[in-house]
Amino acid sequence: MPACNLFQPLQLGLFTLRNRIALPPLTRSRSSQPGNIPNDLMATYYRQRASAGFMVTEGTQIEPRGQGYAWTPGIHTQAQVEGWRKVTDAVHAEGGVIFCQLWHVGRVSHTSLQPDRQPPVAPSAIRATAVKVFVETGPDSGMLADPSEPVALTTAQVGELVELYRLAAINAKSAGFDGVELHCANGYLINQFISEHSNQRTDQYGGSLDNRLRFLREVCEAVIGVFGAERVGVRFAPLFETTDEERVYLGLVERDPHATYVQACALLESLKVGYLSIAEADWDNSPDLPQTFRQALREVYSGVIMYSGRYTQAKAREVLASGWGDLFGFGRAFIANPDLPHRLRQGLALNPVDAASLYGGGPHGYIDYPASKA
Repeated sequence: MPACNLFQPLQLGLFTLRNRIALPPLTRSRSSQPGNIPNDLMATYYRQRASAGFMVTEGTQIEPRGQGYAWTPGIHTQAQVEGWRKVTDAVHAEGGVIFCQLWHVGRVSHTSLQPDRQPPVAPSAIRATAVKVFVETGPDSGMLADPSEPVALTTAQVGELVELYRLAAINAKSAGFDGVELHCANGYLINQFISEHSNQRTDQYGGSLDNRLRFLREVCEAVIGVFGAERVGVRFAPLFETTDEERVYLGLVERDPHATYVQACALLESLKVGYLSIAEADWDNSPDLPQTFRQALREVYSGVIMYSGRYTQAKAREVLASGWGDLFGFGRAFIANPDLPHRLRQGLALNPVDAASLYGGGPHGYIDYPASKA
């Protein structure tokens, strides 16, 4: 019978995680400007939460064109690498394990965020609709905006992007990260290549599912060449049903999501990727993942499987006991409770999240949530 104790250690490649409670990637938009540079404030934030068995950074753009929201950090300049080194040093001093989430938003961006105000890039020149980006309007101020119409990448440019992922992985290694996670979810660039809605290409990166998974494969191979397969993770966000029409327009709901993502996970198995991260739908009244899908993932993928998306301790224990998952992200709970593993172990009350301070700003709502005195 599989274990159902979230405080039991877990082996992830060479790392022995002290518990199965993870800090998943959470955009907080606190990097220093100009330059989107990680800073001391961010180092404090991650250090406070280093009792997690496993940590993944907020989405971190691999190049300037990869940014879709103001004040998010990058991993493509030396100053950014040095800033992230403060974070990894702080986490490692607490005995934590932290991976960097490599991120490129693709078409989910705005010309004001792009170099020389050029259009964002994407697999195909199809605008992202019914989604907003966040653009800066002044110091510490911004506004939501519609994404700009993208330009389609040429075949040669797709290859250049694969190389940019590799260089970002090299930078992450230089910054002291224990590994990297590829953000292949939520309608961003790699997801755009996978999706039949956003990928209308006619070259080797479009058409059949095999072709639409080619970019994923090449990026995985590139970062594996830097870190080794055991220190690479991949995040997907499969959706199976929704009453939210906007999410369909985003291209997040495939005609056959089961087949799409089972095949994608079988690809990860063939590459011996260290872990698979599944971000479940997290809006109000969102549907649970079908049990048949969870079971299919376990059948095709033998590595560590991490789930997140409004998880409670009870839900995590249920999935763990079933054998379908190994590691669980507690996003909002970790934002407001830096000592979350202690609180869960002791059954202590949780601090509520201050929604107004989730994105941007300073210490308030970021590093000033109190730890329990119990």
